[in-house]
Amino acid sequence: MQRVPLSKNSINRRSFIAMTLLAGSGPVAAQITAPGGTSVPDLEGTSADGKRLRLVDFRGRVVLVFYWATGCPVCRDKMRELRANLMGWQSQPFTLLGVNMDMRRQDWLDYERLVAQSIPAGQRFDSVWAGGSDFRDTMGRPTQLPSACVIDKNGILVEQYRGRVPVEAWNRIADLI
Repeated sequence: MQRVPLSKNSINRRSFIAMTLLAGSGPVAAQITAPGGTSVPDLEGTSADGKRLRLVDFRGRVVLVFYWATGCPVCRDKMRELRANLMGWQSQPFTLLGVNMDMRRQDWLDYERLVAQSIPAGQRFDSVWAGGSDFRDTMGRPTQLPSACVIDKNGILVEQYRGRVPVEAWNRIADLI
């Protein structure tokens, strides 16, 4: 899916944010890449509430890094599934970490504020903005949104996905936990 920027005049801000949380779209196939489990990626950034997040701090946990944007209908559609899996694995060594790819930081912040007001705490996950001056990611900028990476408990990149997160990803995460 290619990201198409929205003009400021195309929709009002409140509708845009509501669509970001609630809208969906039709199916999009995922492309799976298995790097072979040798790469130890580095990712760090700052969450909307100012918390410094570093991938290395999640060693001992399986991490799904989810690349998304507020203007991506497929990304928004996946949020419900991501939150459901996060809730289901709360007692497991699993972390869901979002990387927001919006061009404007304010779009990401507006989304995060709306999530804080409307989504129960147990269903929220941390997200960092890829446009931040302190953002670093050695896994590379995704060519398609959404995209995701699975990191095992040792911090090794074991799989990458482009498009919708497929069922195989959740099975793979369950195996790694």
